[in-house]
Amino acid sequence: MAAALILTLVSMTGGLVACAKKPEPVVDDRASARSVRVGQVEPRPLAGGLSTSGVLVSREEAAVNSELSGYRVAKVYVEADAHVSAGQPLAQLDDTLLKAQIAQQTALVAQQQVAAEQADTQANDVKGLDGQGVLAKEQIDQRRFQARSARAALQAQTAQLSDLKTREERLTIRAPVAGLVLERNVRPGDISVVSATTPMFRMARDNLVELEAQIDEGSMGGIRVGDAVQVSLPDGATITGRVRLIDPNVDAQTKLGKVRVALPVRTDLRPGGFGRAVFVGLSRTVPAVPETAIRYDANGASVMVVGADDRVSQVPVRTGDHSGGYAELLQGPPAGSRVLLGAAAFVLPGDAVKPIAADAKAPDSRASR
Repeated sequence: MAAALILTLVSMTGGLVACAKKPEPVVDDRASARSVRVGQVEPRPLAGGLSTSGVLVSREEAAVNSELSGYRVAKVYVEADAHVSAGQPLAQLDDTLLKAQIAQQTALVAQQQVAAEQADTQANDVKGLDGQGVLAKEQIDQRRFQARSARAALQAQTAQLSDLKTREERLTIRAPVAGLVLERNVRPGDISVVSATTPMFRMARDNLVELEAQIDEGSMGGIRVGDAVQVSLPDGATITGRVRLIDPNVDAQTKLGKVRVALPVRTDLRPGGFGRAVFVGLSRTVPAVPETAIRYDANGASVMVVGADDRVSQVPVRTGDHSGGYAELLQGPPAGSRVLLGAAAFVLPGDAVKPIAADAKAPDSRASR
């Protein structure tokens, strides 16, 4: 039994010795790490980064209506889409009744002219007779008052005739400005009505059409009057315009402001149409990385971020506008993060690297560009 006990103790001691093996040393792979060039996520100004939609509108519309009510429309000279000059007749109202009134009033003016001349003659006959006793003072004054009254009546009749002739001129509806007729709301036989809501014609002054773009309030501060704007039309045409007017107000509900873009005169620009504007002169400060730092694979775009321990991790990104070799980061690592440049294809997540600034000289041939 003593011998068996000794054998058992020896076996247990051997097992404990076998279990107490020394741990294997940890290999530090940073000594053989690849040298790579890195850039940074940093705020940068990007030009031409704002694109928005808008509606084509007339720079200034003219509503053309009749100043007279109750007259029948005799003729309409133009249709919608006509280009007219200032003062050109657009429609004609029937003047039959008015001509009869003018003839009657002309006769009344002539009649009153005779009465005024007669009264003046009678007043002249009593000149120098004041205090002579030939006629009573009341008779002399009466003749003079009659002459003045006759002249006043003549002026009133003449003014009435002038009013009728002015109405006669207004029977011809003329274009107040040169431009394009956008809308025609009158037909021969209609009765003229002075209306502020439904004019006879609606015109675009001087054929000037603009783009009214909707801009979010955060981008309004970067837009200036005179900035160049590229406007794309539904037919594929692209024209260059300039910012003419910036609305000082922002819609309280949509948080959008309006910007008017002046466009060249073209026959294919029609109010109510659609356009897309790119503000080429606009600069925005956004988080950006060098375009060479972005890698693309089956999972989309990503960058290789170098951590504080010089090890690499892969971070998905979502990019926006590109300009000057940089890409806007809509989603990705924060500003100040170090990212691998061209060597991202040779480095795997978790690898240790020796980061070198993009403008520094590589220490050996393994440094990437």
